[in-house]
Amino acid sequence: MKILDVEGLTFSFRGAKKPILNDVSFKMNQGEIVGVLGQSGSGKSTLLRVIAGLEVPERGTVTVAGKTVVNHKLFVQPENRGIGMVFQDYALFPHMTVKDNILFGLNGMSRSERKARLTEMLELVQMTEYAKRYPHELSGGQQQRIALARALAPKPSLLLMDEPFSNLDADLKGEIREELRLILKAANMTCMMVTHDRHDVDAICDRSISLTEEKSRAVEKVKVLVHG
Repeated sequence: MKILDVEGLTFSFRGAKKPILNDVSFKMNQGEIVGVLGQSGSGKSTLLRVIAGLEVPERGTVTVAGKTVVNHKLFVQPENRGIGMVFQDYALFPHMTVKDNILFGLNGMSRSERKARLTEMLELVQMTEYAKRYPHELSGGQQQRIALARALAPKPSLLLMDEPFSNLDADLKGEIREELRLILKAANMTCMMVTHDRHDVDAICDRSISLTEEKSRAVEKVKVLVHG
C-alpha cells in the first residue's frame, strides 16, 4: 500500500533567489524506512516540515495514506494529517513524566484505550519501568525512545524523524540504530528519516533519497536521486 506520494514539490524561503526544493517527487510504501541524505542547506529538514504541514509549498501535491493533504487549493492542518514527528532535540515536555509525555497526544481516546496504548508503547520501546520518571532523569538514548513512543502512540500513518542521532554520543549510535530499526519494523511503521550520515541510512533504512544541487544552464535545481 502506498503511504506517501509527493509530486512536484517546490518551496522557497521568503526573499530567497531560488527554491530550496524544486520539483521534488517520490513515493513510499507501507512499512518502508527511507533515509533523506544531503549536505547542510540542501533542504532535507525543510522537506519534512512541508510534508508535516509546518511549511506551505509554492507548488506540488502531498498525499498521505490516500488522502491529499496539500495541493494548489487545499491545505490540511498538521494535526489532521496522520503524521508523527520526532525532532532533533526530542521536544519532550520537561515538566511531564514519561507516562504523561506519551499520553499527551491521545486525548481523543477513552481512558481504557489510553491506558492500553501507553502500556503497549512503553513495552515497544522497553521503557516500562521508567513511566514515572522525568526527561531530565533519562539518558539521551532513553529520551529518544520516549520521543519515538510519543510519536507512535496516536498510530500515525507516517513517521518523520529529523536527525534522530544528532544528540547522541558516537559510541551509543550503533546500539541505538539497531534498536530504532527493530522498533519501527515491529510497529510496521512507514518512516522517513533525515540524516547527513550515510552510516545511519545503511544501518536502518530500506533505501535512501539524496537531495543534491545540480547546475544546468546556470540554473541550480534540486534533484531527487533514489537509490534502491
